[in-house]
Amino acid sequence: MSPAATRTDRLPYSHSSRETKDADDHAACLSNWQQRYDQLSAGSFSGVFEEFCFGNVQLFREGLNQSVHQSGIAWPGSRTFAVPVAIEGTGWFGGEVYDAHSMLTLGGSDELDFRTPRRLEILACTADARALCDYAQQVDHRNIEAELAARSIAPASPEQVTALGKLLATMMASLRATPALLHHAQMRKAMEQALFATLLDTLASATTASASPASCRTRQLVVAQARAYMEAHIDEPITVADLCIELGVSRRTLQYSFQDVLNLNPVKFLRAIRLNAVRRALKSADANGRETVADIAARWGFWHLSHFAAEYKAMFDELPSETLKRRI
Repeated sequence: MSPAATRTDRLPYSHSSRETKDADDHAACLSNWQQRYDQLSAGSFSGVFEEFCFGNVQLFREGLNQSVHQSGIAWPGSRTFAVPVAIEGTGWFGGEVYDAHSMLTLGGSDELDFRTPRRLEILACTADARALCDYAQQVDHRNIEAELAARSIAPASPEQVTALGKLLATMMASLRATPALLHHAQMRKAMEQALFATLLDTLASATTASASPASCRTRQLVVAQARAYMEAHIDEPITVADLCIELGVSRRTLQYSFQDVLNLNPVKFLRAIRLNAVRRALKSADANGRETVADIAARWGFWHLSHFAAEYKAMFDELPSETLKRRI
């Protein structure tokens, strides 16, 4: 079951953070996992833990100052990815040695066999495997579980591992600063799809890279259909995944088509559409209401508010707060 399915509160998300002084207490921090931590190195234990759960996703950060052996199992039907962001030496995971450039992965039915070095900090995400597989099949025509079968270290370059770590860190920092953003269903969808898209990019396969390019006529048709769909759903915050699913094409085909026809990738095109939608919403906001820039931006899936403000300023030569102040 996904993290959301086990929560009894009324919020569509949960957040917890904790400092620990005992390995057993630390093992109990991670929601919906069954774990045991055995401390291996001598000395007082100190750990930090933080977790966000929303929809099909569980994000967490874990830091340890002692070597431990972790055993157990994740929640059923899940798929976990983890990257070290601070590590001394190497560790052992699922029968393989890992280091600062490794991307670890664990299936929902896989036994956890994880020995950490004396100092380790990881950023990780656990996702509903079916949701991730459906996304991968619909937008990239890939079978992710088949690609990862029997693997404990995922195939990824150091640059890709770093990029995933930065995304996880940025997401958690944004949610830490403004957890109420997750009240918005579109925000939860945008963050989940951003995470899934980055995972697919990190796990870029040879078959994906060698796919035959579409013809010029096909690319023109893809762009025309995409624009027609966007115009018909102008009041909805459409994503790249929405377009791939609606048109039945991969992200790569969509990318090449927009780049050739409009000299603009679909991500930037959709961002421009969404920025314009936010601007219209800011200009029409009730002058006596309490709606904030963050509320309106969240409805359109902008989860990194400082990046959003910079993009808005670059597009319209004014800050979103200035637009809101000028509303009639």
